[in-house]
Amino acid sequence: MVVTWVGYLGGVAKAVFANSIAGGIAGASVATFFTFLPSFLFILAGGPLVEATRNELKFTAPLTGITAAVVGVILNLAVFFAWHTYWPHGTSASPFSGDLQWLPLLISLIAFLALWQYKIDILKVIIGCALMGLIGTFALEVLAT
Repeated sequence: MVVTWVGYLGGVAKAVFANSIAGGIAGASVATFFTFLPSFLFILAGGPLVEATRNELKFTAPLTGITAAVVGVILNLAVFFAWHTYWPHGTSASPFSGDLQWLPLLISLIAFLALWQYKIDILKVIIGCALMGLIGTFALEVLAT
């Protein structure tokens, strides 16, 4: 999703077409296609090879390390996006001294509880978070005027 969004923004910013939305869609399509194409090729070509080496330690140990590295990258991205969502203008010395955005923080906590405690379906949680964000942002804009 992030790569698609970045491709969209690149297509809009570089004015690929006269219509910025068409340029964004083209950029998103190209970025998504060329991001996932190598993965699918590796899976199709390498899948049978990995399955053939399932019980051999010299092959499974590096794959375990790679899996741990991928989890670390995903965690790093989650922290990066959370930081830039909760403090979009940055912080000074401490995380609590900046312009903390309370609405995204509240929505994140509600989503965490919905998923962890109440085991609500992920699609329902995503839709609910989107609606809460839209309604909350609209309400804050109305209150600000």
